[in-house]
Amino acid sequence: MKILLKSATIVDPASKHHGKKRDVLIENGIIKKIAASTSNSKIKTISLKDLHISPGWFDSSTSFGEPGFEERENLDNGLKTAAMSGFTAVAVNANTYPVTDSKSHIKFLRSKAFNNAVSLHPVGALTMKSEGVDLAELYDMHNQGAIAFYDYKKPIENANLLKIALQYAQNFNGLVQSFPFERSVAAKGVVNEEENSTRLGLKGIPALSEELQLTRDLYLLEYTGGRLHIPTITTQKSVQLIREAKKNGLDVSCSVAIYNLCLNDSVLESFDTNYKLLPPLRTQKDSKALLKGLKEGIIDGVTSDHDPIDIEHKRTEFDHAFFGSIGLESCFGALMNATDLQITIRALTGLKKVFGLKENSISEGETANITLFSPEGNWIFTEDSILSTSQNAAMLGQKMQGNVYGIYNNDKLVLNG
Repeated sequence: MKILLKSATIVDPASKHHGKKRDVLIENGIIKKIAASTSNSKIKTISLKDLHISPGWFDSSTSFGEPGFEERENLDNGLKTAAMSGFTAVAVNANTYPVTDSKSHIKFLRSKAFNNAVSLHPVGALTMKSEGVDLAELYDMHNQGAIAFYDYKKPIENANLLKIALQYAQNFNGLVQSFPFERSVAAKGVVNEEENSTRLGLKGIPALSEELQLTRDLYLLEYTGGRLHIPTITTQKSVQLIREAKKNGLDVSCSVAIYNLCLNDSVLESFDTNYKLLPPLRTQKDSKALLKGLKEGIIDGVTSDHDPIDIEHKRTEFDHAFFGSIGLESCFGALMNATDLQITIRALTGLKKVFGLKENSISEGETANITLFSPEGNWIFTEDSILSTSQNAAMLGQKMQGNVYGIYNNDKLVLNG
């Protein structure tokens, strides 16, 4: 395929063309030429209003249901949603049935996404069936293409098991993820434990539940060495703990979910189960601390934490509803509304290095892995904006800024509309 991106503003600090408006010629998946102006009537030309391009975005936490929960979303639609939302690569969690805990499961996921514009990177379960008892086949899954190991939204309660995982994974430079959630402290909580939970009569999940588990995990990392990723932190104290750990030289990284960055527990007054999330929405003070941590680079990146839930398990009493929200479609717009363009792009690409993915630059001779978008334009996220087959969106009704045009990756062009 040959395409020409006309008058595209390049957002890529690693490129000498950063901040400049250029024509970009791509041939057979390789960036052949970047110039102030070029034309060729025989080549497909992409000319879009206020076109900006950046290295392709990566989402470190997506769930697509398949296999086992296709009523929530299947892989085909999930990958299409990711492409239309600007993501050229996604890490797919192990919360499937059966749980992704063997090399055959990893092979299945990769084969389903073969030749897709979006690169699918499976996350293997850390323990067998994500039950937290015995380690899964980490090395075999790594050899088959798993980029990390994580029992999705399930804490590793056995400290010795996490210790062994961190030690074992060092043999092949594997990345271990640990969900910061102390279950006994959280008990049967459904929302953040604060003034709003008391006033609304909803059982609370205290910030201590996250911070206690995170403190334990960081002590274990200090003891074992290795690589540890903490997904979706939510509190001011968690940011401080990660900051101190990095300062002390620990190989730790973390992410924040887009909804924890942009929403707080004041929205719970509606009792809308779309706001029933794990980890829960915290206070405005926490949201501000998360945004500051992102700007300072303490938080390595933002995830949509895309988790489709079927209507039967979401539109019910708050206590009985499942946790989770979709987020791919709103991630970029919500980020742009919360911060500036440079931080937004860094947040959407910063986790590539953490997860061992190639960091493509927009430079001549490089493989073309590109997201096309405009940072301009304000709009409201509505049900019409949803591309997923599930409708459980925490960001409904929220202001968005900017628009995604599509992606170019794996020598394939996907454009909205």
